[in-house]
Formats: sequence, structure tokens, C-alpha cells
Amino acid sequence: MAFDELDMFDDDGESSEHTYLTFRVAQEEYAVPVVFVTEIVRLQKSHPIPDVPDYIRGVINLRGQVIPILDVRGRFGLGATDRSDRTVVVVLEVEDAATGLLVDAVAEVVDFPPEDVDASLARRGSSAQGMVKGVAKRDDRVTFILDPMPLLGAASQAAHEEPALAMGA
Repeated sequence: MAFDELDMFDDDGESSEHTYLTFRVAQEEYAVPVVFVTEIVRLQKSHPIPDVPDYIRGVINLRGQVIPILDVRGRFGLGATDRSDRTVVVVLEVEDAATGLLVDAVAEVVDFPPEDVDASLARRGSSAQGMVKGVAKRDDRVTFILDPMPLLGAASQAAHEEPALAMGA
């Protein structure tokens, strides 16, 4: 699947509130609402940011925009992501700030009707610190639906605290 060919919109051009981009991290499937996804890019050279959590891999310069990269494996306490030919950065735009999620592989764009999503995990205060807002069931699989706000937490903060960070061309 080519990264620029992901169809994140319904046939009528309207974004669906139940449409998600799914991706793999450490043998599990996760999803984020497509309304937050702006693009998917290959991992490129990143520049470290001092004094941020280990799961913030640094920043990249994406067509002149400085974007912090959050390693999802690291955020979940699973160690750092190893680079492979399928490793990509999913760029999310949340509250007018772009952040890249480093994931093992992108899977697909899928609709999860509300009746297929169990939000009880989020209500029980899971150990994921509010990052998981539900679990979608389909066939014999489960997909953890992530809430971008708590997931991005430190990455968004790092981006806002480093406004003077300039990158050379």
C-alpha cells in the first residue's frame, strides 16, 4: 500500500467519526481517528531534543515544519522501535500542533461502528493512563483505539516548549 494512497474519507468526501487508521506496535493493533491524521511518511533523520522523555525520539524537518517524533513502543514502555522497511511516522494534527507517531507498520483505514467498540477499558482507568479509549472487536481480532490527547502529552509539550529550536536546511 502506498502511503499517499490511503483513502481516509468516505465516498461523499465527508470524514467519518467512526473511521480509524490502524497500525501495528509490538504485535498488537492500535487505531487513531483519521480526523487527526495528516500524512504518513517514512522515518527520516531525527534531531534529539534535550531533557525530554526517552520515548520522544527527537524532531524531524518535514518540508520546513519541525515535528516531534513520539516512539509509540517507548510510550507504552515496550522499549525503542527498531527501524525496518515498514517503520513509518504517522503525522497527527491535534490542537494545531503536528506530532509524528513512530509505529512498526501501518495496517489499514477501517470503520468501527459504535456497537463494535467496548469503552469499558477506558472507564475502568486502565494502566494506559487514559490513552486507550476503547477496544474494537472484529472477527477474532481486537484493536485498541487510542485517544491522541493523552498519547501525545509530552510530545506536544516538547514541541511547544522548544519554539526557538531552529533546524538548518
